[in-house]
Amino acid sequence: MARGLEQARILIVEDEPFIAGDLVHAVELAGGEAIGPAASLKQALALIAEARGTIQAAILDVNLVDGHIGPVLDVLVPIVPVIVHTGVGLPRDVQGRFPQVPIYTKPTPSLILTAALAEMLAEARSQELDPDNSA
Repeated sequence: MARGLEQARILIVEDEPFIAGDLVHAVELAGGEAIGPAASLKQALALIAEARGTIQAAILDVNLVDGHIGPVLDVLVPIVPVIVHTGVGLPRDVQGRFPQVPIYTKPTPSLILTAALAEMLAEARSQELDPDNSA
């Protein structure tokens, strides 16, 4: 169950250091490469810019020291699988814009999050290989 990210580059955005460290460890244990963690919106957007399109998925907290995650969702949701991991849910306006983004309530175990991302990545890869076989 733990393996499955197949060297995918996963952005971690989480401002709680212990949770961030746990997520990084889980991504690496699952065979992925963690980018970050970013503890702020500013750091997250900078990591996205630095990565130059190499981010393949993301695990995002909602409320950060400098705002909520909406701008990061604006950038990532159209191009990569994203999971939101939060204790408070998404603000209504953000949830309305991104109803397809799965929301996991803290404290969801990190291995569950990485397994869900692995499934999302596998589905995205299969759709790339066979665009006519979309669910």
